[in-house]
Amino acid sequence: MKRLLSALVLAVLTTGLIVTSAWSNPSLGVVYPPAEHETIAKQIFLIGSAPPTGEVTVNGKPIQRSPGGHFAPSFPLQLGENQFSIRYQDQELKIKVKRDSADPPAPVGMTFGKDSLTPGSDLARLPGEAICLSAIAPPNVMVNAKIAGQMLPLMPQSAISNLPENSGVLTGLVQPISTQATQYATCLKPQSIGDLGKVTYLLGSMSQEAPGKLVILDPARLEVAEVIADSGAARTGASTNFSRITPLPKGTRATITAREGDWVRLDYGGWIRSSEVKIVPGATPVQSIIRGITSRQTKDWTEVLFPLQTPVPITVQQDQNRFTLTLYNTTAQTDTIRLSDDPVIARLDWQQVEPEKIEYRFNLKSNQQWGYKLRYEGTTLVLSLKHPPQTKQKSLSGIKILIDPGHGGNEDLGSRGGTGYPEKSVALITSKLLRDELVKRGATVVLTREADIDLDLAARVKRINDSEAAIALSIHYNALPDDGDAINTKGVAAFWYQSQAHDLALFLHNYLVKELNRPSYGVYWNNLALTRPTTTPSVLLELGFMINPDEFEWITNPQEQKKLAATLANGVTEWFTQAR
Repeated sequence: MKRLLSALVLAVLTTGLIVTSAWSNPSLGVVYPPAEHETIAKQIFLIGSAPPTGEVTVNGKPIQRSPGGHFAPSFPLQLGENQFSIRYQDQELKIKVKRDSADPPAPVGMTFGKDSLTPGSDLARLPGEAICLSAIAPPNVMVNAKIAGQMLPLMPQSAISNLPENSGVLTGLVQPISTQATQYATCLKPQSIGDLGKVTYLLGSMSQEAPGKLVILDPARLEVAEVIADSGAARTGASTNFSRITPLPKGTRATITAREGDWVRLDYGGWIRSSEVKIVPGATPVQSIIRGITSRQTKDWTEVLFPLQTPVPITVQQDQNRFTLTLYNTTAQTDTIRLSDDPVIARLDWQQVEPEKIEYRFNLKSNQQWGYKLRYEGTTLVLSLKHPPQTKQKSLSGIKILIDPGHGGNEDLGSRGGTGYPEKSVALITSKLLRDELVKRGATVVLTREADIDLDLAARVKRINDSEAAIALSIHYNALPDDGDAINTKGVAAFWYQSQAHDLALFLHNYLVKELNRPSYGVYWNNLALTRPTTTPSVLLELGFMINPDEFEWITNPQEQKKLAATLANGVTEWFTQAR
């Protein structure tokens, strides 16, 4: 996506050509790829522009251009260096692109593959847990691993495929890719408690230690961690490559059952960075009972209070008209729950689904959910559910809407069109036009930025949460990874993460495609900072491709910008009318 283009240098890459502005219209300019670009993609596109009259060639062959003179052809890349010569009349640009292999480096001679020995960092597990050891080595050799005085033979594994990056969903490159590397592996289940030291791998007369050591934890002496971040980023595994799960509110406590590098595994299964927790000296394993549950209403929220003996881990699942909260390390002693007639909740059901695991199922009055918050007040968990906004037919009167114009400032340009014109500028233009149209329809509108300023993601998310708006729309324009087809890819896309935002994303995408007769790039569930807020349905819109030569001309057309803003405002109004 466009984030792969946002770090480009501002200067247009030209030879013997002075350009007064990064997005002025030079005689010949290429804005992507940058000089000395390196990639693992099998192809690359060249994004640029030249006057519409005359011919532009790449390595001597004419290329297709838009009526305005913009171009974005793709070319295959061979492994190693690739040279491109772009010419327009008597001007020439030379660009070098290096393609690296996506496969791990093959061993040279009787050696192990670089960085292939596991564990790659210190590892701690409970007794009896499987720990798998692996290495990449030449085919048809004998590989052994020595750990704590025990010699283990490693067996060659059947071909293991490399998975494409998540961004492959955006370009259609989703199939696993076979690798030629030979991996050897074995697994063990140590029972002995203590530090087992490092693993030594043996290949013929050569030996090499893995970077990390193995430790087997004592189940009777496990540490207890307390979340010190405002919202602890829990994941399915021990790195940021693993998927996020429900964040843990500040104060949450749980027993540490494993360590891996800078990550700890908590007893309910989630992993969290060790920097986001502190160790509670002398604490016993986390367990709590729960008795009576009560609720109360504030101005725009219903708060449900779960009194606990200690803050426990939680997860959330949102379905169409159901909100499920799960408490771990908790046992019910509940006989009474107070929940009066409520604007959001129709009924609360609960069940002790497993020992020390309780599910609370809130059956809701509407299929559309409007936002939630979770926090600990001492040891009491407070769940806040937002009330539906009071809407009028075909009017946004009384509705607060947040608009986030993407990117901004000197460093974060976003994607760029063939002239170098940046996404940050057109996103701000569209956002202001949209604001004016929504205000005409009665809405109260908040912008995260109204000028070309630096604003990081954390600040944008804070403004979304603090505003407690009815919806939040982040306005962007798109690009592609190197493997994409910039000439033939165009259209409107919508991105959502929280279930409460799905219907809004789908509706606005379909509305814009139909009313503006624009191509569809699709609707995506995507783990983005600007779609993760829980306090409101938050949607990120990609309103067209900056890198597509023809669509770039539509994006920068002032009349089309006004039409887009009015149509999007109409779509928002229609959605509020039906989202009751």
